[in-house]
Amino acid sequence: MIPEAQNPPPRRRKDLLDIETLSPDEITFLLETARPFKDLFTRSVKKVPALRGKTVLNLFFEPSTRTRASFEIAAKRLSADVTNLAVSQSSVVKGESILDTVDTMQSMKVDYMVVRHGASGVPSFIARHTPASVVNAGDGYHAHPTQALLDAFTMKEALGDFPGRKILIVGDILHSRVSRSVSTCAHKLGMEVGVFGPSTLIPNGHPSYMQVFDSFESALQWEPDVIYLLRLQLERQSAHFFPSMREYHNLFGMTRERFRQVEKRGLHIMHPGPVNRGVELVDEVLSYERCLINRQVENGIATRMAVLYWLQPELTAPKFEEQEEETTP
Repeated sequence: MIPEAQNPPPRRRKDLLDIETLSPDEITFLLETARPFKDLFTRSVKKVPALRGKTVLNLFFEPSTRTRASFEIAAKRLSADVTNLAVSQSSVVKGESILDTVDTMQSMKVDYMVVRHGASGVPSFIARHTPASVVNAGDGYHAHPTQALLDAFTMKEALGDFPGRKILIVGDILHSRVSRSVSTCAHKLGMEVGVFGPSTLIPNGHPSYMQVFDSFESALQWEPDVIYLLRLQLERQSAHFFPSMREYHNLFGMTRERFRQVEKRGLHIMHPGPVNRGVELVDEVLSYERCLINRQVENGIATRMAVLYWLQPELTAPKFEEQEEETTP
């Protein structure tokens, strides 16, 4: 049985490229749809036939473990066929352009392309050149929409309603596509958004709704409900934005002393992974009962199932069964 959300669904889209273009109603619909998909995880058979006969291509130009595996499991639980393209072993390394790669894959009639790339805008470029539905799995500094949706779903489970709630995002705001998508999604759902990190890693043109703090202590006095720790984007940093890892941990990380304050206040802790132990947080955080990191991973599958189920490829070729019925006398 295919789950249905309680409210009438909004118009289906071809692609999911960012959070900015989603309305609050569309975000809410996806969160409502993810709930019954997550309920499938407790069954002996964890699959539904929603995408039977469809093909999902994971096109990852950047390394990934969690996101790619999450999309693969989500697609298979919707009964889709999944192909993972190992870009490092493809013709891309021989000089083939992205467009030529997409044309080659499209000739195989794939229905969905899940794209991760180090350059901002590549998923949008691909979406303009294929009738398949394109899902942005992270592009440069720009966006990571499904991460924001799974985080919103996780916060909804933990907090209930969003209006009046506060989220504090800590770390490398400048280079983080997760921060951009999560803060936008939280704001659209009615949450207050605060950020804290090295001044060199806070963008000058941050949104007006975003409150910037100059210390962890002042941020805690703001009384956030969720502390969202970001992974340091060292692979995207072209300069030294702070003296050392030790210095970063002491000033901006979840140290034992800060964790005791967080634990006393009963705050929730999130992190998009992978975690750098001893940098963003100490080991004790991972066993904290209100640490939601493992739940984020689990909810990523249900949320991505909802996204794939909602999107609608623009493929016009008739199905083989339909063609056979029309030619039968």
